[in-house]
Amino acid sequence: MGSRIAVGHGCIVRSDVERGVWGRTRNAVPICEVGEHMTTFGIIGAGNIGRQVARVALAQGNEVVIANSRGPETLADLIEELGPKARAATAEEAAAAADVAVVAVPLKAYRDVPVDPLAGKIVLDANNYYWERDGHIEALDRGEETTSGLLQKHLPTSQVVKAFNHIVAATITTDGSPAGTANRRALATASDYPEAVEFVTAFYDAAGFDTVSAGPLSESWRVERDRPAYVVRQNAEELRANLALAQRVI
Repeated sequence: MGSRIAVGHGCIVRSDVERGVWGRTRNAVPICEVGEHMTTFGIIGAGNIGRQVARVALAQGNEVVIANSRGPETLADLIEELGPKARAATAEEAAAAADVAVVAVPLKAYRDVPVDPLAGKIVLDANNYYWERDGHIEALDRGEETTSGLLQKHLPTSQVVKAFNHIVAATITTDGSPAGTANRRALATASDYPEAVEFVTAFYDAAGFDTVSAGPLSESWRVERDRPAYVVRQNAEELRANLALAQRVI
């Protein structure tokens, strides 16, 4: 028996469900039974990472409400692919519908993420800082802030947790393996909220990955762009070593 975490309107509910059978093809994702409590993922940002996290959430028996900057009507093909448990919406609607939110937008747009509808909710932050795209942010250039820290300040009543920012999008649904597999790939997280880390740990595990926590959001720079842990395949031991090797300012 495995443990599945479902989040509903500010509280975490833990229920035991039987873990589904892993597929053996390269494109397989772990399928978990739908428990009594279903989580709605509000995904703000329908780029490569947002789409892949949506696929993982749906494969685990959850619902998805996904938004982009161009309007719900532009996501019709994606929704047809994702199936009946997914729908397109505005960012405001996705945030309001979410039990758990995912922010996967260009960092320059993080201030456009709705604030009030995400109050009290866990928010998975997949943002990365690309100054070539986002423009220079001096506090990040000087090593005084982290990307997730900026989002947490924008969402002061949410529980921001780093997730899925240091993995190539396509491999989110191809590199997972069952718990206990030798050399299982690991992903990092960081948050000021232990319950948010607990949620991401369970979500990563169901997606096929071990978890290593970097600590609070003030340490989340260790898994940001150009650090040793960024977009490389690593097991948990290697990830811990790479987090320790990271330099604050590059």
